[in-house]
Amino acid sequence: MLSLVDSMIGGHPARPCLVLSNDADAGGLKKARARGIPTAAVDHRPFGEDRAAFEAELLKPLQQAQPDIVCLAGFMRVLTGEFVSHFQGRMLNIHPSLLPKYKGLHTHARAIEAGDTEHGCTVHEVTAALDDGPILGQARVDVRPGDTPEDLAARVLTWEHKLYPAVLRRFSMGNTEPVLLP
Repeated sequence: MLSLVDSMIGGHPARPCLVLSNDADAGGLKKARARGIPTAAVDHRPFGEDRAAFEAELLKPLQQAQPDIVCLAGFMRVLTGEFVSHFQGRMLNIHPSLLPKYKGLHTHARAIEAGDTEHGCTVHEVTAALDDGPILGQARVDVRPGDTPEDLAARVLTWEHKLYPAVLRRFSMGNTEPVLLP
């Protein structure tokens, strides 16, 4: 989130209008407020299994902010197709694998266990399907002998912080041609 926010300066065609979390104690909220960005939090826990009720509350601050683009960054809740439909073609996510490989969790461990020689991250448009949607960018890193999931995650994270801002800049100008790094 901070990489995205910090990239939206000068001639960047986008500006942050809201940082929203499902955790009122998320460190990113404090950092966003320090940068003068409006923030909101909607705790999912009181809603239990009622995802529709949680998403209805989550939608309220988004509708008030009226974003042109919604960027998911560290939001670890699966959103329903109903929620996603409000932002169809305008919602982006970053995922720590070279999609379509390794949708879901534990991507770094899965790449190592599979004996992959390369791994990376993907920015994609969000659709109703988990970790699916048109790919807007990918960054690749080598999987090194002896890598742990933590080692690999750290190298991938470095590229996530470069890839997502690059994709957002292009996407906000209407360019959906994939960004490929390095």
